[in-house]
Amino acid sequence: MTPRLPDRSLINRSDTIRRIVNERDALRALAVDLPHAGDDAAVVDGTVITTDMLHERTDFPAGTTRYTAGWRAVGASLSDVAAMGAAATAAVAVYADVTFEEGDLDRFVAGAVDVCEAVDAEYVGGDLDTHEEFTTASTAVGDAADAGVVTRSGARPGDALCVTGEWGRSAAALRLFKRETDEAVERANDLFRFTPRVADGLALAGRATAMMDSSDGLARSLHQLAEASEVGFELDRDRLPVHPAVDAVAEGDEAERFELAAHFGEDFELVCALPEEAVEPAREACPGGLTRVGSVVDAADGVTADGDALPDRGYTHGEA
Repeated sequence: MTPRLPDRSLINRSDTIRRIVNERDALRALAVDLPHAGDDAAVVDGTVITTDMLHERTDFPAGTTRYTAGWRAVGASLSDVAAMGAAATAAVAVYADVTFEEGDLDRFVAGAVDVCEAVDAEYVGGDLDTHEEFTTASTAVGDAADAGVVTRSGARPGDALCVTGEWGRSAAALRLFKRETDEAVERANDLFRFTPRVADGLALAGRATAMMDSSDGLARSLHQLAEASEVGFELDRDRLPVHPAVDAVAEGDEAERFELAAHFGEDFELVCALPEEAVEPAREACPGGLTRVGSVVDAADGVTADGDALPDRGYTHGEA
């Protein structure tokens, strides 16, 4: 049988990607040829699928336990399933390290199992390899809700801008890891083990007009949603629910507090647009809490916070 040759457009697109400096630009280039790219996960025949890669140097500060790493790595992929408004069913992960220290793999798998159980999914295995630094790649799958998945492209002017949970926990954790005391590192690991908002995503399916997770930070997420939906956003800074751990590390500096909550990223909360009449029912249905933090406006108005332009700044894979 004649082998199927790769699409020439994809080969050319790969050449383009080699010249791109960050993940966001690479995704834009891929989306030209890959119609499923662009949202938090792909949807194929009702199955939601997503994958992530994390590295010790960029994603796991010194002091991160292997249990926390397993929880966080698999949780990141489960969060993408949540952002589509889908039910998480299963996850797998690749575990690669310089050496296999006794107990490390068991602790990693225990974290992966526990985060799956937290969202009624199952950890079903993975792969092992050696690598120059501790690296993990995780994949999660889910089932689209009866109401259908939620993409990034349906927000409309007049909708309410809402978020789940509390913001800035990962930024606070990083500050605590740097203190290097046993108490601070233990607290940092606890903050790093977020609960993926799968239940909230399911509650928002059929209600939200657009949604994504906040792995890149609130500000950057708003710019990404604005681009996908061709709208603008007006954020009320005082409404943003900030995690108490941020107050402990910001030491009363309000500008620093907002910076850690809105621009750092890696909180894995949900950001969504909702019709006005859907806000209260959605709030009552979301176990992780739902807060209205602003409004969807016309694209010409841009993305603002308290009337000032909100910089498109946050966490970006592939940037030094």
